[in-house]
Amino acid sequence: MWKLTGGIFFGWGLGANNAANLFGPSVASGMVRYRTAIILTSIFVIVGALLEGPKCMDTIGKLSGLIPMTAFACTLAAAVTMLVMTYFAFPASATQAIVGAVLGAGILMHTADFSKLYKIMICWIMTPVAGVLFSMILYRPFGYLVNTFFKDIYRRGIFLTAAVALAGCYGAYSLGANNVANVTGVYVGCGMLNPLAASLTGALSIAVGVLTYSRKVMMTIGKKIVPLDAFSAFVATFSHALTMHLFTQVGVPVSSAQAIVGAVAGVGLVKASRTVSSRIIINICIVWVTTPLSAGILSYVIASFLV
Repeated sequence: MWKLTGGIFFGWGLGANNAANLFGPSVASGMVRYRTAIILTSIFVIVGALLEGPKCMDTIGKLSGLIPMTAFACTLAAAVTMLVMTYFAFPASATQAIVGAVLGAGILMHTADFSKLYKIMICWIMTPVAGVLFSMILYRPFGYLVNTFFKDIYRRGIFLTAAVALAGCYGAYSLGANNVANVTGVYVGCGMLNPLAASLTGALSIAVGVLTYSRKVMMTIGKKIVPLDAFSAFVATFSHALTMHLFTQVGVPVSSAQAIVGAVAGVGLVKASRTVSSRIIINICIVWVTTPLSAGILSYVIASFLV
């Protein structure tokens, strides 16, 4: 069972990196305390993983024919990749890391199934687009409702605080439901775990990552892409959650980082395009390209020593 340590390490890295996508804007805007954010995230990640996590397991598990040793190599490579990205405070894609790693090991073992990659890549492209669209569509109607029913500044502040917290909880639920397959889906594919055990193992490891090492990337998402007020933080977080939940129903784990960057950028575009930091977005896009390549190469190397 020691081969599960790669997945546990990867789950920790995913939690440390992707918690920023759920509460980064609201923590940076001062609406939610960091400690409250990580506790809520941990709870709802576990709930989402247990209730809907198995929906995406097959997509990762069947991308390549794996044995327990190569499954370990894949998760270890993806974990190291995520750790490096987290250290430099880049919101990296766990989905791209594990897909790159699985294909890297699959190339070595001659079992990679590239025919299944097209659906995944289409969803990768659509993820930030969906985040942008949801934010742009929801911003003005939500703004009208808030301005109509909460004219008093004090009541509006209370409502927005609650709304931001609920949106973050929904985002954590969606993250658990969608991304737990990244952490332990390969172990289902190689027969080491059943979907329920894989969901629980992955969810707990993600929660530990959230609780121990998530502050750094949270500030990158919350402040450096576009400055957000409380209402904008709510719209961006809710749009991110909708995007993640949508692709869970399709059965494809997608990038939480791409979803929140799209959602935050969408808010910035509605308010004024000049507020969006193009430099930060370009840097993040570079990371999205290098993440699967780095994980794939590292997985190939690790698997070549182990198999």
